[in-house]
Amino acid sequence: MNYIKLALISLTLGSAVSIADDCTAPATPTMPDGATATMEQMLAGQKAVKEYQAANTNYRACLDPLVNAAQVAAAGDSPGPELTNALSQLNDDYNASVSSEEAVADGFNAALRDYKKANPADVN
Repeated sequence: MNYIKLALISLTLGSAVSIADDCTAPATPTMPDGATATMEQMLAGQKAVKEYQAANTNYRACLDPLVNAAQVAAAGDSPGPELTNALSQLNDDYNASVSSEEAVADGFNAALRDYKKANPADVN
């Protein structure tokens, strides 16, 4: 029984590692300098942020089944260090994606505040 369980865990881990290679975190967009940007540059920045958020959502959707499979496998009798490390890395990647998305949103919001301060006539 333990051999079958071990074989399933190994298969899951091996599949998770190869599939994880297909999950690629998106590149962080460059934020406009709100103090000097034009309206067009701010709109382009907003579009880049929205595209980044969508790409990050897709990235996390790619990671979800890998995290779930690793969690199920790690819940077994003796998960071993390879599985524990793989689960930890998947969770770190997922959490880094969320943190990066929050930082990008914060950066754009700061740029937008700077833009509004520098261009009070454009703010209606």
